[in-house]
Amino acid sequence: MIPPVRVTNTVQASFFVRIIAVFLLTSPASSYADAPYIDPADDAANFGDIEKILFWNTAQKVAGFRNMETLAWTRRVAAGDHSLPLPEAPVDLSAFRFTHDGKIYSIDDYIRSHNVAGLIVVQDGKILFERYALGNSEDSLWLSWSVAKSVTSLLVGAAIQDGYIESVDEKVSDYLPRLKGSSYDDVTIRDLMQMASGVEWNEDYADPLADINTIVWDTLSVYEQLRHKPRFAEPGAEYNYNTAETNLVGTLVRAAIGNNLSNYLSQKIWQPFGMEHDALWNLSEDGGGEFGGSSLNASLRDYARIGLFVMNNGRTGAGEQVLPADWIAKSTEPSPANARYGYLWWLRGDGAFAASGIFGQAIHIHPESKLVIAQHSAREAASDPDDWAKQLAFFTALTKELQD
Repeated sequence: MIPPVRVTNTVQASFFVRIIAVFLLTSPASSYADAPYIDPADDAANFGDIEKILFWNTAQKVAGFRNMETLAWTRRVAAGDHSLPLPEAPVDLSAFRFTHDGKIYSIDDYIRSHNVAGLIVVQDGKILFERYALGNSEDSLWLSWSVAKSVTSLLVGAAIQDGYIESVDEKVSDYLPRLKGSSYDDVTIRDLMQMASGVEWNEDYADPLADINTIVWDTLSVYEQLRHKPRFAEPGAEYNYNTAETNLVGTLVRAAIGNNLSNYLSQKIWQPFGMEHDALWNLSEDGGGEFGGSSLNASLRDYARIGLFVMNNGRTGAGEQVLPADWIAKSTEPSPANARYGYLWWLRGDGAFAASGIFGQAIHIHPESKLVIAQHSAREAASDPDDWAKQLAFFTALTKELQD
């Protein structure tokens, strides 16, 4: 899922048809990345056509990913007056090496080759390593892509804790009555969050007539397309990645709480836990709802604080239980239909799990080590299997290094 553009729905639909088919301490120096250093004051000169966002060159990615407020419809997620301190406890990682595909890499090699704009390592609540490149700084907001799915999962938990939602076993159509009388009558919130609704959906990017290539992304249009879909499997039985259904999760939360996701995120997590910067969340239409499956824009340290909030089992620093006490454990259990997927979280093995977005966005969490690794990136390819494998190899090796 990608950010909307400020154009008519007809053009916006065409936009999605084209693009979905593709799938330290601080240092401003460009020597840490193959991508160009761009002074933020010069960003506007490097903006690309928003309709071609997945085809942007690296300079356009760097300038664009940190300027969604200018390029797309957004809503602010307000931070509070006080932020959770992240004291610095630097660790020398200059000798650290990891191996991928028979080659040995240093941390600088990784940052360069993956066009990393920001990398932070936090353990026991302290910053061990933090580095910025490409013109980014600790104040830069960066497009998260599908990292937002995991944040939406947290908001489902908050709505359950607040009593707006009774449980994940409730039917989706009870909250979204426009879906009543459709295949979604039998689908639970749990099924939806595990990408196992059993409702037919074609995400074949090569097929111009596939659902993913014909859907219009404003909220009412998504309803209209999904409510007519037949069933291909029993709910919960088969994993079938469905981009549109991640937006349904966000729409369901909005319906349950009677509020928008940005305000609710601010009230339940952003302010109480002590996020440092205001965030932005892209909207599916002008004045409409947030993309439940994409495009929260946040600073790197606040990415890390999301990880710390999760590792704190959904509690604020003051001890308030924002999420049900078992929510994180339930969210990161393997799904029956896909052992690598939980409630909109990717499961990485060895107890690790992650929020993950194309072009290399990540919040990697290893609770046993009390470790969070967060990353902003303008990686060359949106979703290349070798890039993902190298990223996981790096995160896994770094976790082991900091355990020893």
